[in-house]
Order: sequence, then C-alpha cells, then structure tokens
Amino acid sequence: MTTDQNCTSSRQCLCSETAPAPFVLVIFGASGDLTYRKLIPSLFNLFQRDLLPDKFSIVGCARTVMDDKAFRKLVSDSIREKFKNIPSKMIEVFCEGVFYTHGNYDSDETYSALSSKISDVESRHSGFAGRIFYLSVPSTIYSEIVRKLASSGLSPEPSEGQPYRRVIIEKPFGRDLQSSRQLEKELKEHLLERQIYRIDHYLGKDTVQNILMLRFANMIFEPLWNNKYIDNVQITVAESIGIEHRAGYFDKSGLLRDMFQNHMLEMLSLVAMEPPSSFDADRVRDEKLKLLSSIKAWEPDKISTEFVRAQYREAIVDGNKQQSYTEEDAVPKDSKTETFVAARLFINNWRWNGVPFYLRAGKRLRRRVSEIAVTFKNIPHSIFKPLMPEDIHQNTLVLNVQPEEGFALSIQAKKPGGKLCMGDLPMHFSYRDFFQGEPPDAYERLLLDCMLGDSTLFIRNDTIDISWTLLTPILERWAEDPSIPLASYPCGSWGPLEADAMIGKDGRKWRAP
Repeated sequence: MTTDQNCTSSRQCLCSETAPAPFVLVIFGASGDLTYRKLIPSLFNLFQRDLLPDKFSIVGCARTVMDDKAFRKLVSDSIREKFKNIPSKMIEVFCEGVFYTHGNYDSDETYSALSSKISDVESRHSGFAGRIFYLSVPSTIYSEIVRKLASSGLSPEPSEGQPYRRVIIEKPFGRDLQSSRQLEKELKEHLLERQIYRIDHYLGKDTVQNILMLRFANMIFEPLWNNKYIDNVQITVAESIGIEHRAGYFDKSGLLRDMFQNHMLEMLSLVAMEPPSSFDADRVRDEKLKLLSSIKAWEPDKISTEFVRAQYREAIVDGNKQQSYTEEDAVPKDSKTETFVAARLFINNWRWNGVPFYLRAGKRLRRRVSEIAVTFKNIPHSIFKPLMPEDIHQNTLVLNVQPEEGFALSIQAKKPGGKLCMGDLPMHFSYRDFFQGEPPDAYERLLLDCMLGDSTLFIRNDTIDISWTLLTPILERWAEDPSIPLASYPCGSWGPLEADAMIGKDGRKWRAP
C-alpha cells in the first residue's frame, strides 16, 4: 500500500492505494508501439510505487519471432528511455516477471503455446493468479482473439471466488452503430460484461477524473452548474501533428470516428451528467448514459449547419512547410476524409436546457491542447457606469486536460489605477507545480484499476451504443450527400473560418486556448 503524504482527510487517508493480487498480464500486439511507449513504462512505474504484487507476470504475444531474452531487452530499453537514472538491479527484478511467445493470432498453435507459457508462469504464483488479456491490436481481429481465448480455455472464468479473467480492448469500438453492435455480439458470445474493459486513455487523466471531484466535492460550483448561470461550454481537443504513420487507419476512419465517438462525448458526459448516488462504477456510468441519451439528435437538414468538417491544407508554420492532408503518404489525392470537426449540440433536460455545447477537434492545429471551458453568463446589471454588463468579461472555468494538467478560473478584479480600472484575474492551478512532478500516465491509472476490478473509468457498452446512435446519421449523411461542403484550413491555425461562423451565429467566439 502506498500513501499520499498530502492527503487532507482528518479521519483516514483516502489517497492510499493497494497493490492487486497476483496476476498474469498478456499483451497481444506486444511488438507494437503502444507496448513500449505506454504500457511497459506504466507497469514499471506501478512497480516502482510498490503497486504491483510480489508475484506478477507480463507475457508478450505477437507475430514477431523472438524469445524471452530478446523481449526483456526491448522492455529494458523502453524503461531506460522513459526513466532516467534507474538502477539496473531494479530493471532486472522487474524483467524477471517478463516473458514472450509468438505466433499468428488465428492459429490454434499460438494459443496452445500461450497456454503452456501461462501455466509455467502461474506456477510461480502457486497456481493462483488473475489473468488480463490486453488487445493492443487492430480492432478487426478482436473477435478472432476473443474466440480463440475462449476455445483454448484461457478466458472462461472459473467458479466463483477463483481468479478473474479480464479482457482490455482499445478503441475504435466499431465504425458505426451496426458494426459496433456486431462487435458487441461477438464479444458477448465468449465473455461476460464484467470481463470486458473498454479503455479510453483520456478517462485515466487526472484532470478528467477531477471533473467529478470539482463538481461534487465543492459546494462552490455545483449550485451554479446549470442553465441559470452557465452561458456555454466549449470542449477542444487540438493536435499540432498530422496523421503521422496512421494514414491506413485514419483515412478510413476520419476525425469524427477517431475523436468524437469516444474522447469528446466521454468528457462531455462527465461535465454535464447529474450527480450519481455514489462513486460506484455502475452508478457513475448510469448517469453518463442518461446524459448521452438526453443529447438532442440533429435533424438531417440541419447537419450541415450544426457540424463543420474540414481538411488541413499546406502552410508555413514556424518557418517550415507543412503539407496538405492529401499530400501525406498513402492518402488518396481525392480523399474527402475530415481532419477537423466542430459541432454544436444541446442537452434536453432541466439542468442544461438552452445551453449550447460547442465541440471541436482537429489535427495540424496551432498547438497541442485539450481543455474544457465553462463560460458563465454576464452579470445581470452593472453598477460600474458607464460599463454595461456586456462590457465586463464573463467568468470562465477552464479544465486543462493536456499537455499541462490543471485548471484555471478567471474573475474580474480591481487593477491599479482609476477607480473603475478592472481586469481579468486568472487563478491557476497546475498539477505539476503543486504536487512537484508530473501526474501518473493515464494508462497507469487504468491498468491498476483493471487489476483491482474497478471499472469506473472504463466505458460500458450501452454508452458506446448511444454515442454511435447519435453520430452514425452524421457519417451516413456525409457519405451520401456530396453537396455537404468539406472546408479547409491552413496548418498551424485554429481551424476553418466556417467553424468561426458557426459559433458566431450565436454571438459567441471560440476561446483561444
């Protein structure tokens, strides 16, 4: 158990975390980038924090041919690249629990070899260990792997009270409503809902988790969290990079599928949902479902006015030429895939009636930033003549998700000078500054929660279903109606002018992050 010395509870430390019971974590796609860039560093940091049990094993599984020794070398290199000045002995101890097997994912021999490997390593745990299967592979082969795990006897759960069997899957959870439901059907043929952990790494970020703390542990905000006091909410997820080496995936997916169906709607649900009766996983996810079900569906003839889609085009950014999307390697010259989406939506319930939510996400924007900005209404009357209510800046609460996690509140205050000299006073909190270091990586939080059986920060299938129900008509309309425009925007900007015009019709502007 580890304890946070900054815990302020007067009764007990609620910051303490307990190491899980012995487990075997099998990573399918272990030769891929996610394993070395995120999963291994996260697991090692849990190990450093004494949040892994004495008996644990990590088994890599991929098509790449290598033995335990070669895989341990790659794991060791990944750790050294992420963490500086780590004693070699600590890495060696960690790698003692690291193993590898290889083979094709559709081959029975692969699962036979994997079963033997797991049996060998479980003998180190006296035969008692939970199993987690992490599918870090293309979503098109989720069903095949899950079917093989079941037929080989690796994933079925033993009798009650025996070690668990869990499967973690990454997005995308389908391409539309039909494919999502088909994937769910195939998974449920071999797994129970409690065994499936659908991961969205955004939900593992401290600032995203802090939305619930900010709202429901502070009396100062929740009474104001409604349409009487809030003017609008803006959610921005901006990336300065392009599609990198993901053209094969991204051009078939597009920004709406890649970001809106998961990250954007998940953050929206946390910001806008009603208070759950407890911090229990299903109670929290019940309220998220209710919120997403309350989003007003877009009428077909208004899709082109409520959504703006666009592609980035060539521009000079910081003295360097950045090419258009259609000039990227492996992207068709006539591609109509969107790299930017802006949308306006409303929530049909008492709390949010009439409050617009503006969402935008895109690639090759000015800088990398993810934030949620809650803008409060103008004061109803100004006593500071000749200033009118609209002359006084609105208060804004900004939750910074990345790259620097924290939040800021802007208020109006007296400035040195004349009697009516007034200006914005930013009150800023940074996790890095306050806690003297970087917050844990999101995957670290989520991996530990899965080991502990806590599904609060994982996505339940019914919320995936409702999000696809909302967005599939948009995708179908874009595919079927060539008259719906595809705008463009220069690399290094904040998006197309059409997005500015969309929010401008409401008399508002996008916040400059």
